[in-house]
Amino acid sequence: MDLSFSTFLLAFTALFSIVNPLSGAFIFFGATRDFDFEFRGLIARWVAIYSFIIIAASLYIGAYVLGFFGVSLPVLRVAGGLIVAAAGWRMLNAPDVIQQRRSETPEPKSLDVSASRLAFYPLTMPLTTGPGTISVAISLGAGRPSGFHTSSLAFFISTLAATALISLLIYGFYRNSARLAKWIGVTGTTIVVRLSAFLLFCIGIQVMWNGVAELLASLSFNAVS
Repeated sequence: MDLSFSTFLLAFTALFSIVNPLSGAFIFFGATRDFDFEFRGLIARWVAIYSFIIIAASLYIGAYVLGFFGVSLPVLRVAGGLIVAAAGWRMLNAPDVIQQRRSETPEPKSLDVSASRLAFYPLTMPLTTGPGTISVAISLGAGRPSGFHTSSLAFFISTLAATALISLLIYGFYRNSARLAKWIGVTGTTIVVRLSAFLLFCIGIQVMWNGVAELLASLSFNAVS
């Protein structure tokens, strides 16, 4: 029982630190602030569902999928880091719609496009569960007990519970992102959105650099060998 809780705690803290749904809520709000509350809630629900699927798949079959396609984790980090950094850069340089509308009456809108379609890219992948999350999940999955016995079942249940809790937090924070933004005010929201975009850009660069460093290290090792 203690081992199961330790596994749950390890998985939850590792995933929460990289997903960071509270910070992501402001990025989510910045990307969906033109939509009404109901439609934003639908998008948030689909982001949570997609995030659960991506994390669970990375935990249990991620290493096998990468191996099947011949993609290494360093390459995944480089490619994913570039995508995350590009998304952060776009958001960092986007027009300040909130300040422009400070004196205007908000006009929420919805689209003919389904919420499930809008939710996957880029809100789920790579902004919420990007290459960093996938890498962490694959690393956690690589440490699971081999074979089929009690410890394997405990690992599965513990990591699945951690994944479900992360997904619920994503849904809760994202669905209420407008309320969080209202609570800190227009200026505060603008500042947080910009800072979150900058941090997202930095995270993308860091993830990419980690991948590059691993690739260079492998080249050096092969050269010495």
